[in-house]
Amino acid sequence: MQDYVIRATAGNGSIRAFAASTKNLVQHAREIHHTSPVASAALGRMLTAAAMMGSMLKGEKDLVTLQIRSLGPLKGIVVSGDAQCRVKGYVFNPSVDIPCKYPGKLDVSGAIGEGYLSVIKDIGLKEPYAGRIKLISGEIAEDLTYYYAQSEQVPSAVGLGVLVDTDTSIRQAGGFMIQLLPDATEEAISTLEQRLNTIPYMTDLLDMGKTPEDILEMILGDMDLKIMDKVPAEFYCNCTKERVEKALISIGKEELEKIINEDKKANLHCHFCSKEYDFTEEELRTLLESAK
Repeated sequence: MQDYVIRATAGNGSIRAFAASTKNLVQHAREIHHTSPVASAALGRMLTAAAMMGSMLKGEKDLVTLQIRSLGPLKGIVVSGDAQCRVKGYVFNPSVDIPCKYPGKLDVSGAIGEGYLSVIKDIGLKEPYAGRIKLISGEIAEDLTYYYAQSEQVPSAVGLGVLVDTDTSIRQAGGFMIQLLPDATEEAISTLEQRLNTIPYMTDLLDMGKTPEDILEMILGDMDLKIMDKVPAEFYCNCTKERVEKALISIGKEELEKIINEDKKANLHCHFCSKEYDFTEEELRTLLESAK
């Protein structure tokens, strides 16, 4: 089944909701980055969040980037998503391996440790919008809930889950994001809080086989839930050799000459998709001409 994000409203338009199924794209990320189970879970949660946050963007070229820099053994995560729900990302230490919190529960917060979450939105303005918070748990969903409350003043509830099988493949991945708009009634807020306090954990919902539609139905089904649309989601990196050539030209003539004289070649690695780009001395000299 293809990954996707659904966008919905409830409470006569006073609540907006998003839910995602992301098993395949998280599996793809695991395969290209060779992540350990706990790194797969952390990266998968961030990619799922980026897919839903990307679906909120208006412009075709708009981009949202989430970054965690932390003191734990994972060290950090960078992911980005666009308005087409295409995401990419990587972790700084993909092979991190720490004991589970308890049997069957990967210790994502322990792998991340103390640190900061930044959200950068490039929406066509002169300067991108950037918000930053101190991590409150390292579980990612709670940190994003706190980010929305602090940086964007939007009361939100975020649920993210990744289930990693015993063979380290991704069994399930998905999430939801529910946000209260200014005209939400006290009754709607109270009902929503009650629901969110009583529904199972995200990983349990996924393990039950619940779809994004099922999950929103459980939370908002009797609150005038309306599914607006369904957008395919995928892991997608837009790196190309041409883009890498432009990056090499941008470093300037002196640096290029140094690479040619000392190394006679260049190898560039894309952190997001792990592709390798090799340049011969002849290719570098052609780029040097462009840099003059």
